[in-house]
Amino acid sequence: MFNPASFNFFLVTCVILVMTPGPDTLYVLAHSLGQGRRAGVISAFGICSGFIVHTVAAAIGLSAILMTSGLAFTLVKYAGAGYLIYIGIRTLSARTTVHAVSLATAKAHRRLFTQGFLTNVLNPKVALFFLAFIPQFVDPKCSAVASQVIVYGLIDMGMCLVWLCGIALIAGSARHWLVHQRTFWRTQRWFTGGILIFLGIRLLLAESTSK
Repeated sequence: MFNPASFNFFLVTCVILVMTPGPDTLYVLAHSLGQGRRAGVISAFGICSGFIVHTVAAAIGLSAILMTSGLAFTLVKYAGAGYLIYIGIRTLSARTTVHAVSLATAKAHRRLFTQGFLTNVLNPKVALFFLAFIPQFVDPKCSAVASQVIVYGLIDMGMCLVWLCGIALIAGSARHWLVHQRTFWRTQRWFTGGILIFLGIRLLLAESTSK
């Protein structure tokens, strides 16, 4: 189904890219330090679920629209940036305590998952990455192009999920020590909210590759 040389090169490249610190890592790190390991892991699953949307879009060519249409890119970019800034401001205005975090409900977990999913899906740069990166390893002679794109995308998603969950577990463990520090709850809201707003502004300043 795959060209062995291309497949092996994809795996090596994917590992390097996944482990390179980026917006997804910062997002999971912020939630893990602010709300604990479970929040970080749920956020990681939400983000990686968004990869499924981008993979399918790349397989059927929808991502090409973002690459060729400046208007489409701008609309998606503003939606994603606005959403990140919105939840960042909500985080800054919240009053989180140890007790509140310990009483996290299924509704709160669903909210975390949805936030992670939307921040990924509404990031046009991720869509363009899937369209530009994965096709480099596709060999039309081996099997259907769409099926190869989907499998490569799922592999990338799996690697990213493992990495982000690892970040969540490590950061969440550190939080158990930090939570007993007097200044922790004073700064964690500003750290988490600040990271979210930073990611929103970063996305807002992103430029389309289309002319």
